Amino acid sequence: MAELSWAHELLQRAGLRITGPRVTVLRALSDQPHAAADTIAESVRRELGAVSTQAVYDVLRVCSDGGIVRRIQFAGSPARYELRVRDNHHHLVCRNCGTVGDVDCAMGGAPCLEPSADLGFVVDESEVVFWGTCPQCRPTKEHV
Repeated sequence: MAELSWAHELLQRAGLRITGPRVTVLRALSDQPHAAADTIAESVRRELGAVSTQAVYDVLRVCSDGGIVRRIQFAGSPARYELRVRDNHHHLVCRNCGTVGDVDCAMGGAPCLEPSADLGFVVDESEVVFWGTCPQCRPTKEHV
């Protein structure tokens, strides 16, 4: 039951009702950071049975609006979701397999990068995506 309590607490702090689908979506995200909605929906169905993909999208939207889930989208891939919010971290993305990893802010506090001109905006977040090849996709010296 301790595993569920953190999800209940997140939902309560965000002022959201605690429901089975919401708790299950948060648990799926805890187990699979940077997952797409379809992947999360599969996990939720394994635990709860028949749950529509639209219901999962609705939970993700409500949790994102509540500030407990972050929606990220990299060029050429579907939106992904994570529980790591409000810390202005960045991501590494493998060009081959799509593996995503977290990278802490490059310089100081949020936003860790300053635009050359803010055009009157009050900047509170910067987003950097580092693209490359993960260790599993890189050819080993034996194969070169």
